[in-house]
Amino acid sequence: MRADGDVWDIVTGVGLTALGVATFRAIESAHTEPLIHDDYAELFVRAAGEGHFIDMLTNPPKLDDIPLVPGFMGLRTKFFDDFFLSAASDGARQAVILAAGLDARAHRLDWPAGTVVFEIDRPEILEFKDRVLRDNAAVPRADRRTVAVDLRDDWPAALTAAGMDPAAPTAWSAEGLLPYLPGAAQDALFGSIDGLSAPGSHLAVESAPTGAASSCFATLESKYFDKNPFGAIDPTDLFYRDARSDPEQWLPAHGWPVRVASSTDLAAAYGVTLPDLPDELEQEWDRPRYLAATRMSD
Repeated sequence: MRADGDVWDIVTGVGLTALGVATFRAIESAHTEPLIHDDYAELFVRAAGEGHFIDMLTNPPKLDDIPLVPGFMGLRTKFFDDFFLSAASDGARQAVILAAGLDARAHRLDWPAGTVVFEIDRPEILEFKDRVLRDNAAVPRADRRTVAVDLRDDWPAALTAAGMDPAAPTAWSAEGLLPYLPGAAQDALFGSIDGLSAPGSHLAVESAPTGAASSCFATLESKYFDKNPFGAIDPTDLFYRDARSDPEQWLPAHGWPVRVASSTDLAAAYGVTLPDLPDELEQEWDRPRYLAATRMSD
């Protein structure tokens, strides 16, 4: 369970969920026809040395031979990849990845010349990430700047101190983040994004009622999967469940017209044929909403 001011590294608490997500991206990337290509994900997993996720690289969890969770991560990752590339083509030369975790988009994507990518996360996560990238001589395709700060603290001051220009259009992402923030911190996050965004800025958000998955996740995984995708933890135990604004309503009310897609919508857009799922799993599959919004004039 969460507590105010709790901390973690890459193999504990919230950090361990970032390692799980990297594992799912590595599995998706290894498919014969992957939706995404992330050559860095496996490097992070092996460097962390967490046995469950290392085993998953060759033996992923399955539902009747369907690798459901990694497939979901492929859709989610491609949505955010495409979002950043679209925002860049629209002129945004700043990107801010909130709770960047083991996201390697600064190295993976073909950014236009002059793009600055800011990665915000806890110091322990960024230190691990930087070490692995350095050990593997990874070269970013943009001006990558890390901002070591907890999103429950004064991250806007740290971000602007790192060189982020509020007068220039920015592409923001909040991927797999919102349920791990207290309600007040989530609402403050959107207020800060709004205050730091020039007209023409873009924002992509993964959102869901009461979080990215329901409180019955552990029950469903034990019922349907041959192994727990997240090992010894249930990610929903790390969620905050207090009151908060609904981004689908907050964004348009504050001058950010929003487009909304479900996982099924993304699968159709990317030409992915979905398997037949039990009703309760199908409900979980379509719980997350993927929002893309553009800041209009002040």
